[in-house]
Amino acid sequence: MSEFVYLTFDGLSRGLVYAAFALALVLIWRAARIVNFAQGAMAVSAVYVAYSVTNATGSYWLGFGAALLAGLALGVIVERVVMRFVDHSSPLNGVVVALGLVLIFQGVLGIVYGNEFLPFETPFSRDAFVVGGVAMLSRYDLFVFGTVGAVVIALTLLFTRTAVGLRMRAAAFAPDVSRLLGVSVGGMLTLGWALAAAVGSLAGILVVPTELGVHPTAMDVVFVSAFAAAVVGGLDSPIGAVVGGLIVGVLLSYVSGYIDVTVAPMAVLALLVVVLLGRPGGLFSSSKARVA
Repeated sequence: MSEFVYLTFDGLSRGLVYAAFALALVLIWRAARIVNFAQGAMAVSAVYVAYSVTNATGSYWLGFGAALLAGLALGVIVERVVMRFVDHSSPLNGVVVALGLVLIFQGVLGIVYGNEFLPFETPFSRDAFVVGGVAMLSRYDLFVFGTVGAVVIALTLLFTRTAVGLRMRAAAFAPDVSRLLGVSVGGMLTLGWALAAAVGSLAGILVVPTELGVHPTAMDVVFVSAFAAAVVGGLDSPIGAVVGGLIVGVLLSYVSGYIDVTVAPMAVLALLVVVLLGRPGGLFSSSKARVA
């Protein structure tokens, strides 16, 4: 029983990181109908910024803030300089360009920082609290819960309670009508990319310290799990991204703990197959898909 409780809480903590990363993928998909396969490389680039700032100043929090700002800037640059000029007549064009960006980001990071895993400490202890002989959450897990929860609430309020959020939704769902009403569709698209990149950077800085360390490919496996979470929940559903992330996180934790860690990727693949066979649009997909 104690192992089950520990694996559940560990899966929920990891699942929240997947949820944040999946939410970044959903934000871009809703805005541009593109799956940003460069999201992981962009996130790890921001984590390297955090690593550099933290080492230079000795402050984790300055590095944390620098990573978020770097994510925002990367999102703007990638959308304005690269993705805006991609021919979207075929969905594969955006995929190919994004994969090219992955190679560029990882190559530059490898040249600048090397291909060794660099240690990155967490701001709080990762030792789990023990209640009644059962290992529960650690201080860092609580930090992850609080941070991701705050981001989800903030994005919900942004899209449902503010004029900017309303314009972003309008630009995504009805760009032609939005232009007639004076909405800067291009500007809203850039803002969407910036927010998505910042959320992805947040996920990166939360998960990388719990792995082997900072590395140009450190987010590759996380991207796969987060992409699976987004597809399971539904690429058009922010709520689905959160629920999908939690499902994938708990599933990976159970399979790794009870069976073997090498089996975990196959379990995620099996989950994807089951969901796509039953609901091709994801668990939280609407009955009628939106046309770009």
